[in-house]
Amino acid sequence: MRALVWFRADLRTKDNHALSRATRDATRGTVGLFVVCPDQWREHDWAPIKVDFILRTLRELRTSLAKLNIPLVVRECARFDECPTLVATLAKDLRCDALYFNREYEVNETARDAAVARAAEKTGMTVHACTDQVVLAPGSVLTKQDGWYTVYTPFKKRWLAVADETGVGEFPNPRKQPEMADADARDVPDRVEHFRADDDARTRWADTWAAGEVKARRALGQFVSRRIDDYASARDLPAEPGTSRLSPHLTVGSLSPRQCVVAAATHNDGRTHHGAVGPDGWIEEIVWREFYKHLLVGFPRLCMHKSFRAEYDAIEWSDSDRHFEAWRDGCTGYPIVDAGMRQLRDIGWMHNRVRMITAMFLTKHLFIDWRRGERHFMRRLIDGDLASNNGGWQWSASTGTDAQPYFRVFNPTTQSERFDSDGVYIRRYVDELRGVRGKAIHAPVDRGAIGSNEYPAPIVDHKAARERAIQAFKDLRT
Repeated sequence: MRALVWFRADLRTKDNHALSRATRDATRGTVGLFVVCPDQWREHDWAPIKVDFILRTLRELRTSLAKLNIPLVVRECARFDECPTLVATLAKDLRCDALYFNREYEVNETARDAAVARAAEKTGMTVHACTDQVVLAPGSVLTKQDGWYTVYTPFKKRWLAVADETGVGEFPNPRKQPEMADADARDVPDRVEHFRADDDARTRWADTWAAGEVKARRALGQFVSRRIDDYASARDLPAEPGTSRLSPHLTVGSLSPRQCVVAAATHNDGRTHHGAVGPDGWIEEIVWREFYKHLLVGFPRLCMHKSFRAEYDAIEWSDSDRHFEAWRDGCTGYPIVDAGMRQLRDIGWMHNRVRMITAMFLTKHLFIDWRRGERHFMRRLIDGDLASNNGGWQWSASTGTDAQPYFRVFNPTTQSERFDSDGVYIRRYVDELRGVRGKAIHAPVDRGAIGSNEYPAPIVDHKAARERAIQAFKDLRT
């Protein structure tokens, strides 16, 4: 039997369920496949920096697979609906008898995988769909009434209980395969249509974000050994290296959530919870990712630009392009918001606390539709992931699970004073404020530290904006 392993968001050799299983079943070798789908990726608002990161990760994956005598075949089709024919034809040409892939959970991806499986089975292939993108498969963490959890905390408690019952471990390493001479393993493309960037940008991206599973595992090890113990106290401070910054690797799959949980638990005396606050807290962030993945399966409307709470689709959002552009460009007059938006522009990533602040500012202060912000983030983020991005935006907008529209309105100035008290993060990204000293950094125009001709005055008043947002949600209930 010869196996075809279809890689997607699982670009690694270690702890890869489909690859591990395929290399144990195959007797005549294994072939890897990656399909570039530029038109579909553009429709899904993928960012050029994310596509560049995928291509660089693929080059590292090709090298790792070659050591196992597994060629990586890269092909291109514009859209997902062309994948069934492409995969079935390639499998026939390479004389593959079985197809292996790891499940994805978005609506379009689920439909694509089902169509590919049908096409492969029509040719006589066996198809093996594996659980890999999550530690616990959607449907395995349910309420006592066999329903989907819609609030994180009870989901977390049940997730940890199931994880304790079943155990969390990595899949066996793939086996080295017999050499193959009949697979056309073409070079990974240098660029992809619709996602081209100039050489300077690509150099900056490569310098900032190292690609590949070897570097991902090294970064995980360094985080766990050096910083995870301080995670609970440092995670909300955007000026500090308090987070792991492993989200790009988790998004493209050069690192798995199991590897993260195993590493943290090992450091935590074997515990996934009831251990030290740092490792416990970081594992809970992995569970947040799982929560949002599970919700995509339980509530497919989340993949269709719909609010989780259907009644909130009736909100009449502001359509102010002027306000949206000020937010997008980091020119709102609220320094912590502007720093976050400029960080996103400069490095394709934003600190998680600041993601909440900027998202809540757009939806609650400017009262602009969360979907506009969600799309903008996806088009800029190296770690753009539908489940996590949608979940974060709907949490901030109070249209999602556990909606709290009447008190979940961050004051950006007090957030800034609390989490960037010395203004280090703000000065790092807002050039106009590098000379401002003291507490004035958090509201420089209002506190007279700088003129509005040098840095914009706040484009909205916090108190008035907060009252407007709360009233809009109340009006829906009357």
